[in-house]
Amino acid sequence: MAEQVNVRVCLVIICLVLMAPEGLSNPDKFDEELFIRPLPSGHVYSHFQFTTTWDVDVHDPSTFAHYNFFPKSLGQIINKYSVQELHLSLTQGYWRHEKWGYPVSSAPPGAQLWVWFQESTVDIEQTWKELVNVLSGLFCASLNFIDGTVTVKPQLSFRPQGIATDKYSINSTYLRYATLPRENVCTENLTPWKKLLPCDSKAGLSTLLNAMQLYNANYHSLEVHVRPVCANPSCTIPALELSQSLSVVFDQPIREYGKQDWSLKKLFGRGARGACPMASTSNIYVDISSNKTSNLVQLTPEPTDTRVVTRGGGTSTYGVYDLNNWDSSNQLMLAMKWKNKHCYDVNHPPQIHVHRFITGYGQDKGGITCLLFNHDTEKSQSVIYLDTVPWYIRLYLHTLKITTNNKPIKPDWMKYIPGQDRTRGYMLEMVLTLPPDSVTTIGIDFDRAFLKWTEHPPDANIGFHISSAVVSTILQHGNNTFSGQTDSRLFPSLFGSSNQKDFFIRLYSEILLIQLPTPDFSMPYNVICLACTVVAIAFGSLHNLTTRSFAPVDPNKKPTGIKAKIISVIKKIKGHKPDETDKSKNTDEKVDNKCETTEEVKKDR
Repeated sequence: MAEQVNVRVCLVIICLVLMAPEGLSNPDKFDEELFIRPLPSGHVYSHFQFTTTWDVDVHDPSTFAHYNFFPKSLGQIINKYSVQELHLSLTQGYWRHEKWGYPVSSAPPGAQLWVWFQESTVDIEQTWKELVNVLSGLFCASLNFIDGTVTVKPQLSFRPQGIATDKYSINSTYLRYATLPRENVCTENLTPWKKLLPCDSKAGLSTLLNAMQLYNANYHSLEVHVRPVCANPSCTIPALELSQSLSVVFDQPIREYGKQDWSLKKLFGRGARGACPMASTSNIYVDISSNKTSNLVQLTPEPTDTRVVTRGGGTSTYGVYDLNNWDSSNQLMLAMKWKNKHCYDVNHPPQIHVHRFITGYGQDKGGITCLLFNHDTEKSQSVIYLDTVPWYIRLYLHTLKITTNNKPIKPDWMKYIPGQDRTRGYMLEMVLTLPPDSVTTIGIDFDRAFLKWTEHPPDANIGFHISSAVVSTILQHGNNTFSGQTDSRLFPSLFGSSNQKDFFIRLYSEILLIQLPTPDFSMPYNVICLACTVVAIAFGSLHNLTTRSFAPVDPNKKPTGIKAKIISVIKKIKGHKPDETDKSKNTDEKVDNKCETTEEVKKDR
């Protein structure tokens, strides 16, 4: 009877749990979106955006007890290491701003990680060291190589993107920023990234993430952003937002023999199979702003909705596909075709872009030069410039020259931290005002340091990489830009308020490859081989002749010592018996000895 009562009680509890899941865990919301834009250069840009919002307070550890859509592996890391914001990107390739415009989310080549810690963090340096090792294992990346030599604390370039107090946001002691420019991105990074999604790659837009297609692209970038946001307009309820994005650029004219036509089948090897069951929003946005009367663009099938947006002085047209209302039994084979042969227009670069390169020659001295372009013919533009250089590239601040149209200018604000050998790198952060329609040149000289032979990597002759320079600014013209500062989802960014006037962007320059004085690593091998040969042939023989002692040995004398005892024991264990031949030899020797003795006796007589 008691067992039946216990069973009934358990059933009642299970029913209550199933009927009221919000009582045990905070509600989650998941959105998946895909943005596709044909670029003026003929490339096709695709941006996947997966956003998970969890109504919890990042400062309350007790809220991280139950998980629903938010990945538990990442939530435990945020809770344990007192993370306020986390921003990670793994990128292969370089985004060409002067040809492709501005992306939805910018990232430098290689790996980039910047983290804001909470004010309650006791030892930030030790916490940062442990955090990068944990993230290295979670995403199968080489983040464990991040140490004090590549870590800096910028003051203006990386401000908090989530909710934060003014006092906290201006205190850069809680910020850590590091890059690994030579980090390669491959399938082993994509697989753990997809496992953070509620549907993994089993349903929804994530089924399009085919590694064979993605890693044949010209540009590929994985990003993970975690930040606290507001759950309601009055910001009385805090929430934690996880934004996972994947950007990829395909070169369709090369793939399709000069044609720019594309489809989901050609880009990703398959069509879309409906929405993720946990997704509140599952949309595909296609930019058809280039649809002109002279060369019309045809979308198949017809979009669910077509929207024209005027924002920041520019007008854009988007075709919207809602996968929640699509029959999941049929694949969405989205395709775009041009009725006539596509002719590429003159490429108009964006308002602000950057170009960086190495100057000098030889293995002694050199320089770094960065060009900042402002194509606005009427207004000047204020930008924040950040440059981080490894310690073995020794910068000289007195050689810093900033010129605009061959006229020297002074920065509005500057912060310079000199490097220390094998301890920390160099950091240069400035606020500059770029005049209208100008090219501003930033140049600084450096010396190459001599490294120990143990400090060179295995492929030392390839060279050493210098991370990208970072340019941050706020544009007044929002044409072909995205405002993802208040909301990471694409829908508010594309179809937000038309009254927005400020558009924040962050640009990254090229990474630099520099050659340091490199020793001939074949010489140690040759020296070792020669030395071993001399020791083996010459010294070994002389040593044996001078140290060995030669003495006559009586064959009839039985050996003594430890060696003889060991041999006798082994023979007894093996049951060794003397051979008949040995016995015959012994008898013959005895007979010969007897004969000799008798002959000697006779002679004596």
